[in-house]
Amino acid sequence: GDGIARESSPFINSVELERGNKYEGKNMALFEEEMDSNPMVSSLLNKLANYTNLTQGVVEHEADEDSKRKEIKGPQMGTFIGVYLPCLQNILGVILFLRLTWIVGTAGVLESFIIVFMCCACTMLTAISMSAIATNGVVPAGGSYYMISRSLGPEFGGAVGLCFYLGTTFAGAMYILGTIEILLTYISPSAAIFKAEEVGEEPEAMLNNMRVYGTCIIILMAIVVFVGVKYVNKLALVFLACVILSIIAIYAGVIKTVFDPPDFPICLLGNRTLSKRSFDVCAKFTESNNETKTTALWRLFCDSSLLNATCDDYFSLNNVTEIQGIPGIMSGVLTDNLWSTYSEKGSIVEKKDHPSIAGSEETKMGGLPYVFTDIMTYFTVLVGIYFPSVTGIMAGSNRSGDLKDAQKSIPTGTILAISTTSFIYLSCIVLFGACIEGVILRDKFGEAVNGNLVVGTLAWPSPWVIVIGSFFSTCGAGLQSLTGAPRLLQAIARDGIVPFIQIFGHGKANGEPTWALLLTAGICEIGILIASLDSVAPILSMFFLMCYMFVNLACAVQTLLRTPNWRPRFKYYHWTLSFLGMSLCLALMFICSWYYALIAMLIAGCIYKYIEYRGAEKEWGDGIRGLSLNAARYALLRVEDGPPHTKNWRPQLLVLLNLDNKQSVKHPRLLSFTSQLKAGKGLTIVGSVLQGIYLDKCTETQKAEENIKALMGIEKTKGFCQIVVSPNFRDGISYLIQSAGLGGMKHNTVLIAWPQSWKQTENHFSWKNFV
Repeated sequence: GDGIARESSPFINSVELERGNKYEGKNMALFEEEMDSNPMVSSLLNKLANYTNLTQGVVEHEADEDSKRKEIKGPQMGTFIGVYLPCLQNILGVILFLRLTWIVGTAGVLESFIIVFMCCACTMLTAISMSAIATNGVVPAGGSYYMISRSLGPEFGGAVGLCFYLGTTFAGAMYILGTIEILLTYISPSAAIFKAEEVGEEPEAMLNNMRVYGTCIIILMAIVVFVGVKYVNKLALVFLACVILSIIAIYAGVIKTVFDPPDFPICLLGNRTLSKRSFDVCAKFTESNNETKTTALWRLFCDSSLLNATCDDYFSLNNVTEIQGIPGIMSGVLTDNLWSTYSEKGSIVEKKDHPSIAGSEETKMGGLPYVFTDIMTYFTVLVGIYFPSVTGIMAGSNRSGDLKDAQKSIPTGTILAISTTSFIYLSCIVLFGACIEGVILRDKFGEAVNGNLVVGTLAWPSPWVIVIGSFFSTCGAGLQSLTGAPRLLQAIARDGIVPFIQIFGHGKANGEPTWALLLTAGICEIGILIASLDSVAPILSMFFLMCYMFVNLACAVQTLLRTPNWRPRFKYYHWTLSFLGMSLCLALMFICSWYYALIAMLIAGCIYKYIEYRGAEKEWGDGIRGLSLNAARYALLRVEDGPPHTKNWRPQLLVLLNLDNKQSVKHPRLLSFTSQLKAGKGLTIVGSVLQGIYLDKCTETQKAEENIKALMGIEKTKGFCQIVVSPNFRDGISYLIQSAGLGGMKHNTVLIAWPQSWKQTENHFSWKNFV
């Protein structure tokens, strides 16, 4: 082995690793792949140069299966490059940069902590279930879908796969919307096509801009993906670097606020926050050369620039003050930001505990330069918006075929990545609350700080580090979603378990999924037409939660049923963790949005049932069939306890059918009579006897069984079919009557057809057999 004592390794049965040299040196070190031959630094740089974050497609999966027989040198990706970095890149994303400050400001530090902790706990428990799947036998190449479907059966595999596909597709739409929001709000507001003509039309104009730009970007990205994945692949490292640099910039900025907070003054009128987009001087009037002049702010609230002008009531009664937007970590602003400040749509962002005199409320708010909230906020809405920022935990298992030791790399890398990102999110919540003034946190688009990105104002050395970094990382994440989702759909289609999507299995000659790409772009466009990041995020949350819930449910069911092929070697796995993960996923679904949750469950349920009825029979095993077997065994043992009470008596029929020379049923109406007789209750065993020796009559027996089952289907008779082969017809019937049924489910009534020729003297056996 690796010299580690058996108990200290998280993989049970690690003793078997000692067999053969091929498992040599598989320790738990992150940089395990460098230890072999190359010097550490050059090897790491070489690995980073080949870094990729793409799903393994069907073609690679099949090629991998073939090459398994030929290859001499196996895949070489280790935990760090193969699992940890892709997971890190997929988990950290658009929500962290665009919405986390706003969530902290609205929900307060304590409730935000609860939101993030719940979501991170949900993904951590799912990752433990994923680890169990990864350590249950050989990990197939081809990513998470192959891993889950081969372990849990076609129904679960298909339902999880399609939920995962829809989630990934909507994630693409969300990333593209994030990219456009960064572009039009922070990088180049002048690039907007639709401008607000009148006051209050800004949100509508922004949504239309999102739709136009989003459609263009989707078309552009689809062309890039169609032309060649290798170009996307080349940029993976650039996008990863953007994410990591942006996060380092945030932490650097926090450290800098201790001794030198950045200068971002906010202008308040009374306790109301003012948007600095339409004025520059934060005062009602200025004095120069003993002359008092009114400012641009005065002209926004009054009907003229004269000092005796008629002004807004609230403006006349309250003073204009300036406070620091980022007072720094030592300022004690954390105590103000601990509690939640939920608000209605269109209300003004106000600073608590700041002096203010209420004016007459008749005055029209529209057109005045206040910072307004754009959506109604409450706890459950924030959970739905935040959850997508913890998804992406499957990214490591997507390259399962390229990992040197998938059974160790997937659990270790995924759990480490979730721990790292959870730490980043939880620490960011506390740091944002401790450094930034509450009104800035609640100002979603940074209007009070000259239209800067709120996280950017905190970052060091410049807000542009975050703006550019987040722009490229969201752009890259969108491209990767558009690359990964079609391959996933192609994999499901090629499996043939969902017949109506089989067309999407076809692609270009090199295997690129063209049809699947078109469908993905189409579904993505639906998300783009919704046009609001805050509306798309809950939809995406539903599909990912559904996917994670299925994974947890399947693992818990397999363990509880003691399925023979379910033997995970991950030591820290227990069925209670899967059950807890499943319950948490379900709870989060209903917390986010109960009606979305019901729709998502309906979709997943329909997929499951559709695959069960129409899907191809796949020999992958299935946990749910095990559930039926266990239930049947339990029920049979309970029924045998004693004779049934009169109230529980049911007609349990043994129907004896006569077959002709072609093994067809002579009296088919007997089954119609059976259905009427028992009215759908009780048990039906349909039996028949063939005269002869079993070895000679094998094909006839099968044909007779098929004919009887077909007739039972036509007559809607629910029950079992049993054919007995015997040298003597009378003995055969005797055996059938004695042996049919099982335990308490034995027949108590025998139903036979009246013999046709019993009065005719030439056929003695007919009536004797009958008697």
